[in-house]
Amino acid sequence: MKKKKILIRIGSLRHGGAEKVLVTFLKNLPPDLYEIDLLLNLYSGKYLADVPNFVNVLYLNKGEMITTNRLQDLPKKAYRKVFQGILKKFSSILYSKILKGKKYDIEFAAIHGFRDEILNSPLKNSKKIVWIHNDLRKTHFHNYTDNEIRKFFGFDKIMVISQHIQKDFESLAKNEDEKSRIVRVYNPLDTEEILQKAGREKQEVPNAVPVFVSVGTVFPQKGFDRLLKVHQKLLEEGFNHRLKIVGDGYDFENIKKLKSDLGVVDTAYMTGFTDNPYPHFRNADFFVLSSRYEGFPTVLFEAITLKKKIIATEVSGVSEMLENGKLGLIVENSEQGIYDGMKKALENPESFDKYLENMKGYQMPFTLEKSVQHIQKIIDNL
Repeated sequence: MKKKKILIRIGSLRHGGAEKVLVTFLKNLPPDLYEIDLLLNLYSGKYLADVPNFVNVLYLNKGEMITTNRLQDLPKKAYRKVFQGILKKFSSILYSKILKGKKYDIEFAAIHGFRDEILNSPLKNSKKIVWIHNDLRKTHFHNYTDNEIRKFFGFDKIMVISQHIQKDFESLAKNEDEKSRIVRVYNPLDTEEILQKAGREKQEVPNAVPVFVSVGTVFPQKGFDRLLKVHQKLLEEGFNHRLKIVGDGYDFENIKKLKSDLGVVDTAYMTGFTDNPYPHFRNADFFVLSSRYEGFPTVLFEAITLKKKIIATEVSGVSEMLENGKLGLIVENSEQGIYDGMKKALENPESFDKYLENMKGYQMPFTLEKSVQHIQKIIDNL
């Protein structure tokens, strides 16, 4: 059987949800069926080491992401931007030089930000797929209008990760053909790996005071600034507790400075990068999702897998994942909402016992194997 030739594009393999999901998917694909080129804008990120050997990794630039505007970094930062801009505008150069004139059966934008790069491909006969991980109405850098979202209908398949995003796209479809291009997929999640990694470090004694943990890439979408302000307010009101933020990202130094400005250095802890966040999950009393927006926050399934008491802002995917509040406390998407949820946890922790009870009989709506097979089927049927 002839292998399908696939080009996948993503910015890097840094510590983000979409990057993790992509690598989990690749690790669980049968290597004898596909010939995959993974093209990165920047050859960097913790998930590089996890890419399976049968995937050919290509890149436009090498080195770490530059998140500052220090004078000595500006030439390299400018070069990368100009180089990537030229290859985006003149795609024939990219395809002839870096991709060596290779013809692909499928071209795959692993995140929505590569929409134009894939749709402007000089390969007119390839089938094209995009994987939408976020609510495009509320992204940090660019809130998409109806006209902007309509451009995604240039793809043969639009994979979306929540009912909320699916309904948004379906409302803009002009006919049944366009509607049929939208397909809801569950992100591949390796629950066995989560349980195994969580068990590596044992918690010897219960926490002296309640500990809240939040896990994610440190940038504005995740709302860690709101979380720190709520933490400070509750401390001022006499609610003794600790906060742990697990993750790294370009906003890390800003959040670290805010922690200092708020005077909560001794009660709020930032771990920075870790390749195993799961012991932090397990050793906390409560998990908080403080996000301003999401697509389908996989981190909630990780919290459910580890049977955590959950507080989550009402963003895309949360009601669906927490079964409309059956598996965790859903709060208003605001600083006040986060405050109300954390205060309830501190004043009335036993009110969260019902969520743990409901988790006992909970079955994940997917398995790793089923998720991978579903995406494979989409690819194979194009």
